[in-house]
Amino acid sequence: MERNKKYKKRGSTAMLVGALIVLIGLVVAIILWPVEGSAKSPATATTQDDLVTTTLIHAGDKAPDFSVEMLDGRTVTLSQLQGKPVLLIFWATWCPPCREELSHLQEGVIDVYGDTITVLPISRGEKRDVVEGYISRMGYTFAVGLDSDQSIYRKYATNYVPRCFVIDSEGKVLYAGVGYDEEIAKEVDAAIKEAL
Repeated sequence: MERNKKYKKRGSTAMLVGALIVLIGLVVAIILWPVEGSAKSPATATTQDDLVTTTLIHAGDKAPDFSVEMLDGRTVTLSQLQGKPVLLIFWATWCPPCREELSHLQEGVIDVYGDTITVLPISRGEKRDVVEGYISRMGYTFAVGLDSDQSIYRKYATNYVPRCFVIDSEGKVLYAGVGYDEEIAKEVDAAIKEAL
């Protein structure tokens, strides 16, 4: 009788180990199983596909109109800015490329082009106190808009920041970009020059 209990314990342990091995095998198979149309690099395909599907406004489109509350209390309406180009940037304080783009904004855009263009950085999905604190800490003096509920942003895109749009003096989008690096800064600069 004692001997049968030992075999039963060993048997149940062996069954548990076997079941665990089968389960691990299934999980690995599910993870590695090829998906139809996944011949591209997953990182590149997903990112590129995501960027395309989340971008609602492209170069050549008319820029959707909106009114935005600025940190200083003013309300700015995009259609009322017609007459000179607009550099519209959607950004967030937690986003490293956004922070890099904002740091470039003063020297690389505002100081270069002055009042020949309107620069309109709009914080996407953040509360006033968070944005005010960040702008104050960084010592920025340019005007910043607030889109706490993302209602403005959702007219242009559904995901990802920073988003940059160069809009000509008649309200047509000349450039629509996602992210920020030196190459994108050059593209934005070329679009601004085209808009002027």
